[in-house]
Amino acid sequence: MVFRTLEIMNLNEKPAIHAVDLVKLYHPKSKHPVRALDNLNLEIAPGEIFGLLGRNGAGKTTLLRILTTLVRPTSGTAEVCGVDVVKEPYRVRQSICAVLQENAAEIFLSVLDNLSTYGRFHSIPSRKIRERAEMVMAQFGLDEYRNQKVIDLSGGLKRRVQVAKVFMVDKPVVFMDEATTGMDPVNKRATLDAIREHARQGRTILLTTHILQEAEELCDRIAIVDHGRCIATGDLQMIKSMVAKAYDISVTFERMRPEILETARKFPLLKIQSSHNTIELSVKGSDGSTFALLDALSKVEPIVHFEVTSASLEDVFLELLGNREESADNGGAS
Repeated sequence: MVFRTLEIMNLNEKPAIHAVDLVKLYHPKSKHPVRALDNLNLEIAPGEIFGLLGRNGAGKTTLLRILTTLVRPTSGTAEVCGVDVVKEPYRVRQSICAVLQENAAEIFLSVLDNLSTYGRFHSIPSRKIRERAEMVMAQFGLDEYRNQKVIDLSGGLKRRVQVAKVFMVDKPVVFMDEATTGMDPVNKRATLDAIREHARQGRTILLTTHILQEAEELCDRIAIVDHGRCIATGDLQMIKSMVAKAYDISVTFERMRPEILETARKFPLLKIQSSHNTIELSVKGSDGSTFALLDALSKVEPIVHFEVTSASLEDVFLELLGNREESADNGGAS
């Protein structure tokens, strides 16, 4: 988790992003309209790195497209830097830049020309374009590719060029939709480090990701979105406190036997997987549940080694969404 200290927002300071009762219906006149957003509410302070998490179809991308003025909401309001996205979309666009899922890099231009063209598009003075391009290429590890055409780069590098472009300009709010998709671990590390550095300079960054470890490491606060609503919002510790106590356990045995998994599945697990002689699982409940599980497993096969740690964000994510599915199955609100 990132340990960057946030300043408390002044009571007179407007949120960087504020959404109230946002609804988005696709095909609203049809018999069965698709409700992408369902009275979603969200408030993000200036200078935050804020993560939107949720499974496919939860409404994350729809929310970003509304906040970036690409799509109009069916009802509700949304403001970016205090400006209404429907009433004054041009003013909103002057305050934002975005990395959406579609690749927006000019594939027949070099990396340097991509950055320079983007800078000119945003009216950066010519004398500063090269200076900023050099800074951004250094931050994102693109120096050695500066003269290569984007079409000749790998998918991960193309994505990194697209992310780097938005940091050519000094916009207070940055939207990033699955920004590290397709990147290898080295590329991803350079990108996350650059995002952190720009957030330290006071920029607000709203990102979506399916990589929960990435959100856990990078974000100051997180919202979990499901069926178009925020079902949990807060910092990592607050999110974890919303579910029953859970632990991650890794257990290595002298040999793997089918009875081991059968025994483990008798306990309230969030997940379980095995590899060779080791099983990785997450168990819900008190400390006693963890010790009871280990004791039961040791009676099946001698334990060579075990580790117990507090639950990860992935465990919390699965628990929250699992409970939502159970409520829906029982006739509860989704």
